[in-house]
Amino acid sequence: MTSTLPLRLDRASRVPLGVQLSVAVRGMVTEGRLAPGDRLPSSRALAADLGVARSVAEQAYAQLVAEGWLEGRHGSGTYVAAGRTPRSVDVPRPRPAATGRRLVRLDAGTPWIDPRHAAAWRRAWREVGQATAPRGYDDPRGLPALREALAERLARTRGLQLDPHDVRVSAGTTDGLRHLLTALRPGPVLVEDPGYRAAVETVRATGRTVLDHPATRPVGRPELEGVAAAYTTPAHQHPLGPPMSGRDRVALLAAARDTGAVVVEDDYDSEFRYDVAPIPALASLDREHTAYLGTASKSVAPSLRLGWLVPPPALADEVDRHRAITHDAAAWPVQRAFLAMLRDGYVDRVVRSARRVYAERSARVTEALGPHLGGPVAGMYATVLLPGDRAVAARRAAAPGSTCRCCRTTAAARRSPGWCSASAAAATPSWTPPLPRSSVASRRADGRGGRGAPGQPASGSACSCSSAAYASARSRSILRPSRSAVPQSSPKTAPRKNIEGTRKPSPTATTCSAQPRP
Repeated sequence: MTSTLPLRLDRASRVPLGVQLSVAVRGMVTEGRLAPGDRLPSSRALAADLGVARSVAEQAYAQLVAEGWLEGRHGSGTYVAAGRTPRSVDVPRPRPAATGRRLVRLDAGTPWIDPRHAAAWRRAWREVGQATAPRGYDDPRGLPALREALAERLARTRGLQLDPHDVRVSAGTTDGLRHLLTALRPGPVLVEDPGYRAAVETVRATGRTVLDHPATRPVGRPELEGVAAAYTTPAHQHPLGPPMSGRDRVALLAAARDTGAVVVEDDYDSEFRYDVAPIPALASLDREHTAYLGTASKSVAPSLRLGWLVPPPALADEVDRHRAITHDAAAWPVQRAFLAMLRDGYVDRVVRSARRVYAERSARVTEALGPHLGGPVAGMYATVLLPGDRAVAARRAAAPGSTCRCCRTTAAARRSPGWCSASAAAATPSWTPPLPRSSVASRRADGRGGRGAPGQPASGSACSCSSAAYASARSRSILRPSRSAVPQSSPKTAPRKNIEGTRKPSPTATTCSAQPRP
């Protein structure tokens, strides 16, 4: 029997005394200081010992009995329950080695949003709060008004002439892909190698086989024989960067028509092109055999979890049927807010602001790393081709338990070494990025090895780093920005001078392997 309990209550705290007491007793049980079967003092004795009203002790005991930590025995007293939950053991997590300087997480999917537009963002959400929410399950295709606004925007920006009934609102790119896969005929899915790992996992989750295809090679009829679909990023190949040529587009669509396969177009950051106007969507050439996937993640925010799917007409009814049965639709408040953002011009304004800032940064990247780039800078990141020996070193550094010095994630969490992606929004002038050293081409899109012999790098390997990472770097070995370069808080503060000088990357630069586009 426990006659007294070593407890202290803080009367100056805003937390009620009964809550403090129940928390303290619960902690003694979970920490093992009170064993199963131990008898606790009566509520009267405990209240007298602590100098509180008896009702405080009774409230705490009643709460712990309801939670299962204590049990009351009629005529005997209150005891620690014999079947209490054992204390959980905290597993220590590996910590990255100290570098002596502050690091920030970099990725290729976090957009930069001009803070001057914050008022419009808040106004859209206030409108959601004042709107009347649907009482039941809403249209699984999405809000009719939002689909109409999206059809207008896709016609204006991507060359897609659509009826609002052609558009389906989704909870992001992978969600739209998942719905499309339920309507496809049986068969594997062809995916670019290297490619978008989240798409690979989405395909696998539906029980389909993933077929890797080198991203630098065109897709013809032989590759699509027996394939249900081919997933591609034609506007800006992820992660290598170049757009799909006109000849390859025509060949891909012709092969899809001949074999009956569906071309899945992920148009993830087509808004951001700086050398020419945005390239029209692949789906604008053939709606019958192309499924179009778009997202608000790169223009507004990934956390919004909103995208859109334009399925081929022959698959639209099956997609709708599955979504209606599963009640799987994008959240109504998010749809309603995005509708307000489109209607009020918020999305267009943030895209224009970001395009100006990204263009200025991409010019600095091109000046500093021009000989190392695989093509013109587009989208939210650039790609640097690396020799095979450095790719091997990156893969070794990304062995299980090692830590990426850019994104500070372990290789075990990444599952396989990929590429280092740096967001144009995440970089700050206080961070000095090392020269990227990771292999992309030596890994399959699904993380199961690469082209060529296992363990050997491909002829070219790549690393993706954003315009901002280099534009804002202050590195003696890579970049020397002028003092007029300032943070990316506003287009008005964009650098007025070019980089004063560059050096070739140091051979001892940090090896890095990180994770793919979120």
